[in-house]
Amino acid sequence: MLIDLARSVGGYLHDVFVTRLDAWVMLGFVAQAFFTARFAVQWIASERARKSVVPVSFWMLSLGGGVLLFTYALYRHDPVFIVGQGFGVFVYLRNLHFVLRERRATLGAG
Repeated sequence: MLIDLARSVGGYLHDVFVTRLDAWVMLGFVAQAFFTARFAVQWIASERARKSVVPVSFWMLSLGGGVLLFTYALYRHDPVFIVGQGFGVFVYLRNLHFVLRERRATLGAG
């Protein structure tokens, strides 16, 4: 059963990447890469600071991945995915607003 599943997934990925380059699936993979990168960025920043930190790049990657996944969800007509990513994009924008507002205030005070 597991071997059949692996063959099925392998066959699908072969079709997507080799037989017929599916641009929408590629967009989904790029979006997922943004989300993976944001965790790597946050982890590295926290290790360097020796405490938990969330750099601006985390929110930028979140926003980029969220917008791309939201677009992909619209294409797929997946209401659960659309609502989840739509809300996420709002949260990422709001957090970026807070971070950038704080930076402007700090620069203006200095």
